[in-house]
Amino acid sequence: MTPFQENLARYAELLVRTGVNLPHGGKVRIVAPVEATELTRLVVRAAYRAGAADVRVTYSDPHLDLALFEDGSDDAVNFLPGWHAREREAMVEDGYASIAIVGEDPALLAGVNPTRVAARSKLAAQAMRRVSAATGSFQVNWTVAAMATPAWAARVYPDLPADEAVTRLWQDIFTVTRADQPDPVAAWAEHLARLERLTAFLNARQYAAVHLRSELGTDLLVGLAERHVWQGGAETARNGVRGVPNLPTDEVFTAPHRDRVDGWAVASKPLSARGQLIEGIRVRFEGGRAVELHAQRGEDTLRQLIGTDEGAAHLGEVALVPASAPVAQTGTLFLNTLFDENAASHIALGRCYPTNVQGGTDPEVLRAAGGNGDSLIHVDWMIGTPGTDVDGVTADGAREPLMRAGEWVVGSPSIRQQ
Repeated sequence: MTPFQENLARYAELLVRTGVNLPHGGKVRIVAPVEATELTRLVVRAAYRAGAADVRVTYSDPHLDLALFEDGSDDAVNFLPGWHAREREAMVEDGYASIAIVGEDPALLAGVNPTRVAARSKLAAQAMRRVSAATGSFQVNWTVAAMATPAWAARVYPDLPADEAVTRLWQDIFTVTRADQPDPVAAWAEHLARLERLTAFLNARQYAAVHLRSELGTDLLVGLAERHVWQGGAETARNGVRGVPNLPTDEVFTAPHRDRVDGWAVASKPLSARGQLIEGIRVRFEGGRAVELHAQRGEDTLRQLIGTDEGAAHLGEVALVPASAPVAQTGTLFLNTLFDENAASHIALGRCYPTNVQGGTDPEVLRAAGGNGDSLIHVDWMIGTPGTDVDGVTADGAREPLMRAGEWVVGSPSIRQQ
């Protein structure tokens, strides 16, 4: 095999063994772009080698959505059959793990009326609400990874010839997922242990808030939900399987208090959402709600995101990521949240993860703790920079440094080494 084929085979094995950690007799659903047949076939083989009882594959093509928005009627945009979500709901109930491979063109829908995109996105989110709730609460094990599609590579490396852009993007993917190492599974075990030590430290402290400040103008006091739980790296699903939801991942994250976020958040990277790029985001929060927002590009899309429902104007996640994380070290702006959120500390508009609150899978417990559990969206956007400082704020108002100049300053050297 060529070096590329060796890396691709290790990557496929990693998605099965580390991503969803598929047990013998397990079942898995794979969704992937139409260009991902080579990788998907390798993942299917890896799953059967792991003892899978069933593997189901669904290929996606975002150009079909583009056709709907450009040539479909308003009635077509606003129609989904009643059975749309039933198969996915049944698969979750039957314990199917999920491997999602992404690689969409981040600006495919840039020329489309954002109102039509917003209407379709809300309709789809409503139809998939039960599936989203089940995956968000880790009813089953799941993972999200990526592949280098030509359209995505062309956006990330616009100055390179098409073939070179795809090659470069694959190299970056292999690097940040550790698939290019001799034993990626072992490398991930070591990395996950570091994240586990860090979350243990933060959970023991139970800060009332974290305060983020950056040279770009972020000055944001994020109150944390009562009995909040910091997570990061591997997660144990309710089916008992411990997997890694995101490959790559370098974040530790928890649930903000719905009503206790104040100050300015200024984006450090563009956000790719609903097929469009949103740049230069500045949002002011007061009493937990976004009350003022600006964007240099894509402001209409941002306003429609925040206007999706009442919960969309509140935060559902705050995540801390060191500036030295592998994704950041590539120097690449991936225009894909899976990657860019692992290059910078970030926040998310919309619903929180119930697992970020003790007992949070009970909606009443989550609500009482201050978790923002009722929204159709969860949209991460990056605010961290190499100059970001983060303090933990205790219940009595004392401040303890967590990050300085974008790097961890708490715990042992083994924790700080990210």
